[in-house]
Amino acid sequence: MAETGYGQRVTTTVTTSTTVQTNIRFDPSYVKTIPGILKIVQAVASLVGFICIQFSYQNNAGKGVYFSWIAMIAFWFTGILLGFYLFHIVEKFYKIPWLKIEFVFTALWTVLLFIAAILAVTVHDNPHSAAAFFGFTATLAYAIDAYLKWRAVQAGGLAQGSRVVSQQTASVTSPQRVGY
Repeated sequence: MAETGYGQRVTTTVTTSTTVQTNIRFDPSYVKTIPGILKIVQAVASLVGFICIQFSYQNNAGKGVYFSWIAMIAFWFTGILLGFYLFHIVEKFYKIPWLKIEFVFTALWTVLLFIAAILAVTVHDNPHSAAAFFGFTATLAYAIDAYLKWRAVQAGGLAQGSRVVSQQTASVTSPQRVGY
């Protein structure tokens, strides 16, 4: 309680409530959201980049192997997360810091895919060039996603569900005292 003036006290109450549904259910509307679209772009670009590398006659060289590993880890991790979001498994286990986990992964994979795409450009054959294009596309999608996750972590958001913060302020005015 704080006193703001003669005879007046202000009480501020901040209430935070987390609303989640812990039942597992299929929700196809997630793929229409920006995070859903980004996950689809990341998974598809990683998979297509991997397939392009596999068509190269130099796919077993160091650069091709590195690209393949990074692209496949990106594909599987992002695909599993997409499934978790589509079936609200993330919401069921809302106490796990999903946004922080995703932020770390997306930031790290932005760098690793960027390196893989640059390495693929240095191999002068068409499959590596195509893989580099999809690598750069995935890099951009991961960078945007990392930025959005970072903002959500800073704001204290939830990956799924909602957190409502309400603030209530009450003023109480005491009658003025007459001086003697």
